[in-house]
Amino acid sequence: MQESGFATQEKAIGRLTKIYNAKRETGPQGRPKAERIAAYGAMRFTEYATEWKAAQRDLGPASARHLDSLLQHHLFPALGSRRMDTFDHKVVEDFLQTLEQNGVGLATQSNAFDRLKAVLLDAQRLGLFDESPLTGVKAPRYNPERAVIPTAEQLRLIRTAGDDAFTLIVSLMSGCGLRNGEAAAVNLRNIVAEDVYRITEQVNQTTGQYAPLKHRRPNDYRDVPLPDRVKKTIEWYADKHGTVDGYLLRHPSDPSRTFPYYCLSNQWRRIKEKGRVDIPQGMVIYGFRHFFASNCLTQGVPITDVAEWMGHKNIDITFKIYRHLMPGSISSAASVLNLHLAA
Repeated sequence: MQESGFATQEKAIGRLTKIYNAKRETGPQGRPKAERIAAYGAMRFTEYATEWKAAQRDLGPASARHLDSLLQHHLFPALGSRRMDTFDHKVVEDFLQTLEQNGVGLATQSNAFDRLKAVLLDAQRLGLFDESPLTGVKAPRYNPERAVIPTAEQLRLIRTAGDDAFTLIVSLMSGCGLRNGEAAAVNLRNIVAEDVYRITEQVNQTTGQYAPLKHRRPNDYRDVPLPDRVKKTIEWYADKHGTVDGYLLRHPSDPSRTFPYYCLSNQWRRIKEKGRVDIPQGMVIYGFRHFFASNCLTQGVPITDVAEWMGHKNIDITFKIYRHLMPGSISSAASVLNLHLAA
């Protein structure tokens, strides 16, 4: 009765045999392992994943909210009632096929699989599986669409199409590669050298508070190049509008509060609606940050450096988005190599 929930007698016998063999282990780790298998193996996925989520203490507010969404909308509905010790590669494959049949986008499929993978790997470390349920499973392949990037002339006109705060944010995103939340937290004290800006925090869009950087722990930072033009824009804004504890951008009606995201998005919408400047079709606010990557890569800056400056967790993301911007091709490489072979 305690171990109920098996579809066939064969599966029930297999479960009992597994527990029996675990209990037969006479070493000091044998008994704990048997107890773990009995306790966690009988758990439903919803219960186990909820416990696992509570242990993810390094997640920022946005990441925690994204994880909750994946669990509630995709993982729990499909797998919530399943016992943890019944997972195998077939169950995982069926889950991915269900996502496809429901028309779930590849980006969400990839994220949902990554979360399921993390939970199952945690269960495997507890000894619930003799063989990983992920063995042989092909993960969804998400390839981000190519970024829409403004030209230098388009950027010159766009950056002055809004107010001073808009100009400052566009300068930071296009010149230093900052995310818009990071640009909203710009601080004079973060100019650590004439040509280096240190990104230490961001304004969290949900809480409206200063928060650690994405994919970083509290007090972590990343240093990025600071072009002279951007440095002068920062100093110009500080001289004209002043600062609060070094912060340049504040709430327009309450300087004690952080700069709200809607001030940027509303201006961007109005600029597009007016149609007075040439904005590439499909370009979003992140296009300014894409300009930074494009400018670096087309000038031969290594993609590893660009990935670090942009704060990407994995260089694969940088490569997928910006590979087409990297100079060189098979033909040009063959020509260069031939020069030395002919010498």
